[in-house]
Amino acid sequence: MSSAILAIDQGTTGTTCLVVGNDLDVLGRGYASLGQSFPRPGWVEHDPEEIWRTVQQAAATALDDAGLRAAELAGIGIANQRETTLLWERATGEPVHPAIVWQDRRAAERCRELPAARLRELTGLVADPYFSATKLEWLLAAVETAEPLAFGTVDSWLVWRLSGGRAHVTDETNASRTLLASLATLDWDEELLGLFGVERELLPAIVPSSGVVCEIDLFGATVPVAGIAGDQQAALHAAAGAKATYGTGTFLLAPTGGDCSPPPHGLLRTAAARLGTQPPQYALEGSVFVTGAAVQWLRDGLGLLADAAESSAAAESLADNGGVYFVPALAGLGSPHWAPEARGLITGITGGTQKAHLVRAALEATAYQTRDVVEAMPVALDRLRADGGQTANRFLMQFLADLLGICVEVPAEREQTALGAALLAGAAVGFWDAPPQSEAGAVYEPSLARDEADRLYEGWRNALERAL
Repeated sequence: MSSAILAIDQGTTGTTCLVVGNDLDVLGRGYASLGQSFPRPGWVEHDPEEIWRTVQQAAATALDDAGLRAAELAGIGIANQRETTLLWERATGEPVHPAIVWQDRRAAERCRELPAARLRELTGLVADPYFSATKLEWLLAAVETAEPLAFGTVDSWLVWRLSGGRAHVTDETNASRTLLASLATLDWDEELLGLFGVERELLPAIVPSSGVVCEIDLFGATVPVAGIAGDQQAALHAAAGAKATYGTGTFLLAPTGGDCSPPPHGLLRTAAARLGTQPPQYALEGSVFVTGAAVQWLRDGLGLLADAAESSAAAESLADNGGVYFVPALAGLGSPHWAPEARGLITGITGGTQKAHLVRAALEATAYQTRDVVEAMPVALDRLRADGGQTANRFLMQFLADLLGICVEVPAEREQTALGAALLAGAAVGFWDAPPQSEAGAVYEPSLARDEADRLYEGWRNALERAL
């Protein structure tokens, strides 16, 4: 008897798997960390085989934690780090190069040559090395092989490996992040393929986010893969409204129904998760590249923290920020600036500056960058649903509410990306009569005077101008 859904959330620094029950309750959890390599400044890569191993390890741990066998699963949902680009041999499934991660900047110069206005019109995106097409273009020029190849983002790679090479697919949300698909048709576009020199034979088939795409052999049991979505669209599906996910970066999405028109300045228009034969859905997105990664850098790069969890107490130990601002442009700047050449900057340092000021500045930068995106949105938000690992940071969540001047809600289960993947898979296999809602958790109300919030934000804007 089918009693659960396995949700796979393959992220930039690790893979989380949840075994999810009928009430969206988490029955079991598994996690495996994923390393990155930095072969040159601005280059970021993963080992594709390590990505696959983390999924196997986290899935086995989650099932063991739940006390269930794979045969008891009704289906599998996959959410994945988006834009990360892989290329492998069709005959053998062997990767021909390390995966190029979404943070990678190696194609920045190429992006300056691209027809930015036309790309925005066709794809809702900007000419930035963040997206997959220039990564794929670089790979095709760098790899020497006569063997037929297959391209995919992480979702395609996982389905290929899970299915033993029988299925080469991607969903609409991931396809819409490649610069190769038309946002209006949600299909590969011949003009875009020609621009980047990509043959259609390389590409996966595009499918809706919720629907059975194949059956796989998982730990000796046959289980359908029934849900696929980019991590941010999966979290948006779970939120059922505007949300911001706080992890390595921060991604704020607001649903726009069937509107696929070019987005306002500084924002992206992207495909949202679609159930089966329902009409296509879209969202506006602000993509901030470095938020949680800034705290990780303070920990791993500078040794200012033993554990990222210490950052909240360090920030709260100060009465104020001491005039210190940190613009964490460690991988350029995303929304709403789109400046791949921007570099990180710390301002306001004096003889009284302590390491706690740098930690606080890194956390405040997450809120400042969120406000940059919120102010670029064409509609006012009356509340924001926040998820992801950084929502455990009480200082950050309260400062976010203070700076935005709106209520910030944190669900009881922070792994909303995985729950979104579970909801998409469960809908496809009839696991729920009606999709359940995840439980509410902490609520942060603004408590800072608006003029003080605006004064702090003005200090950020001054530092930002220097970084730009």
